[in-house]
Amino acid sequence: MPISSKVKINLLAIIVLILLISVIFLFYLDFRSSDRNFTFAMFDIGQGDAIFIESPTGTQILIDAGPPRKILGALSRVMSPFDRSIDAIIITNPDQDHIGGFADVLKTYKVGVLLEPGTFNESKTYRNLKEEIKNKRIPEVLARRGMRLNLGGGAVIDILLPDRDVSNWTTNDGSVVGKLTYGETEIMLMGDATKETEKIILAENSREALDSDILKVGHHGSKTSTSTEFVEAVSPEYALISAGRDNRYGHPHLGVLESLTASGAKIFRTDLNGTIVFKCVRMGQCETKPSRN
Repeated sequence: MPISSKVKINLLAIIVLILLISVIFLFYLDFRSSDRNFTFAMFDIGQGDAIFIESPTGTQILIDAGPPRKILGALSRVMSPFDRSIDAIIITNPDQDHIGGFADVLKTYKVGVLLEPGTFNESKTYRNLKEEIKNKRIPEVLARRGMRLNLGGGAVIDILLPDRDVSNWTTNDGSVVGKLTYGETEIMLMGDATKETEKIILAENSREALDSDILKVGHHGSKTSTSTEFVEAVSPEYALISAGRDNRYGHPHLGVLESLTASGAKIFRTDLNGTIVFKCVRMGQCETKPSRN
């Protein structure tokens, strides 16, 4: 009995669908099995902070998530559309411009663990976020000096602060500070740390320990952060500032820019350069690709 035209069309559609699924599946397997570069991205998410890190072994960490309704678009540019998990999130401080986007993250991605400083914010955003973290049974860990986060492939983050209970500190003074190392590339992650915080770090660490290729400038370039003494100790080749274009706070402050320029650091700003990405093909061989998305 001859096959009808309708049956032929249905069979053809099924074959095309199978082929399409096979191609997508093979692409997914290739993505999962391929050797990754080390990636560090400071997102252009307006007036706030959001940093994405992926190690060569595929471990992914999101440090802060900026204000609401910004982070998912940024993540889609550095993560596979098939990837719906993030190994760890870090809240450097519980202010809106650092945690506002985490509600969207938790709706979209499975999160392995949360690190936080132990400071508090009375905002509804913070209370709702903590409730959602509890509902999803995400383990919560207090970040403390001496902790080392092993991301795999030679990438580690050493926590420098808090070094004590900071529950009664201001959110900026108690900000999580860490040093990210991949081979010979070192990145100082300051969150919203203030000059008072920097004094503690300077007292507890040698200049050799603080020396870094890249400084993620504290508090969006505010004049309350980034003292001359701290910049001299870190001695960065690059200084990264996350700030919203034409923000009402006047970030980054002229004095901070002058101090960084005097130190010889090349300054990248999200309000001018867009999302700033560093990629390392192998240990010690990194290139910067600032771009506006």
